[in-house]
Amino acid sequence: MELNLKGKKVLVTGGARGIGKAIAQAFLAEGAQVGIAARSRTELLQTKKELGLHTIYQKDLLKHEDREQLIAEFIDDFNTIDILVNNAATNHGTSIVNTPPSVFEDTMALNLISAVHLSQLAGHSMIESEKGVIINISSIYGKESGGSPSYNASKAALISFTKSFSSEVIKDNVRVVGIAPGAVYHPNKEWERRLERNPDYLKNYAREKIPAGRLGTPEEIGHTAAFLASDKASWIVGSTITVDGGQSRLNF
Repeated sequence: MELNLKGKKVLVTGGARGIGKAIAQAFLAEGAQVGIAARSRTELLQTKKELGLHTIYQKDLLKHEDREQLIAEFIDDFNTIDILVNNAATNHGTSIVNTPPSVFEDTMALNLISAVHLSQLAGHSMIESEKGVIINISSIYGKESGGSPSYNASKAALISFTKSFSSEVIKDNVRVVGIAPGAVYHPNKEWERRLERNPDYLKNYAREKIPAGRLGTPEEIGHTAAFLASDKASWIVGSTITVDGGQSRLNF
């Protein structure tokens, strides 16, 4: 399927590894021009080399001024912004009674507030251009329980924001949509910690939790993002699409 994304200017936050990296790669495969943002310069440089990127941005998205600089620098580099993917996220805390309010605040700051602010900043440019797509990467645990409570709350709020903002800006031909991945495997500290304790963890998790019998791949989320950003998805507005191999217990 031709998605007609060639030449589109795409910014992916948290784009140096995992799902963000796969999303960047999917857009590059469609001929888009992609910039990625992350905190780690080492990871940014490595991903830049691997994917053949021209533009990377080392930013701490917890900082208001870094978010403003990111959008300003991206638009200065690419002259516009066609697609924003809010992917940067964190996951901290355990049970509610054992998670300090400060952890909830920190999780909300990155997972929700940074996405809201970046959407506002990019949205001004998109409204002026009368075109654009914003994709918010949430989680199935934003729709039901399962992850840490602070993470769940932030992702549920992001889903609500996606719907609210979409209703506000669709009249300006700006679409806001979301993706709610289930369990997606990519090497990181959490997955590796679990595998160290139990080498069969992934196999057992998939058998017990996922009807499809396996974990998802970052590439599958990347392909979904590319489709949602395309005109083929022009009638999808405000929805957060579940991509989880049947893991979610919801029937909608």
